[in-house]
Amino acid sequence: MANVSGTVYGLTILSPIVDDPNAQISHDCAIRQYLANLPNGHTSPFAQVSSTHMCRLVVMDDVIYVGTPAREEHLSSRYLVFESNFDGDLEPYLMRMATEIPDVMDSVWGHCVGYPGVRDVNAFVAYMKKCQLNTTFYFADVNNHTVQSTLRALKVQASVADFIAKHQGQSPSELQAAFRAFYERVRNIPDEEPGHHDPQGHQSIKLNRSIAAQHG
Repeated sequence: MANVSGTVYGLTILSPIVDDPNAQISHDCAIRQYLANLPNGHTSPFAQVSSTHMCRLVVMDDVIYVGTPAREEHLSSRYLVFESNFDGDLEPYLMRMATEIPDVMDSVWGHCVGYPGVRDVNAFVAYMKKCQLNTTFYFADVNNHTVQSTLRALKVQASVADFIAKHQGQSPSELQAAFRAFYERVRNIPDEEPGHHDPQGHQSIKLNRSIAAQHG
């Protein structure tokens, strides 16, 4: 089914950006400047929105003409593109965005046509749903695994690789003792914060769970 894969919801929103020739700075440039200064990783405001696996924000100027047999088309305005994969249902997630990071919502979507703000949460939810497109392709499909279970699995995977690399060539008894200790450590691995950058540099954790606000 479109938008849903297991327990994960894929959200795609396209919001038209205001075109005001009298503005001191164009609204699309204002969005780009704001996004450029947003932090990534666990300090990203979108990491505060519980259940978010990943998200991305992009300013789209126009569509690309790829030549025959495609038909050349152009957008009537610039669009703010928001993509997110999260656990659960759509409306509760949109409500969390409005209540957990209201300043970010207003600072970004305040430059979009018809944006009602977050004071009226129901109006905010209705606006976002009106701008929604069906999602049929996921950046990183995790099906029935939550953010925390996915982060834990990635950390265990990286820890197993480290264990194998560090204990090659040991005797069976040494390896067995080392594995028992390793198993106990793995059982007590603490939960990671969303967007956490692993201090040991495990690329899989960085790439799969960095909550990023980007612009194009």
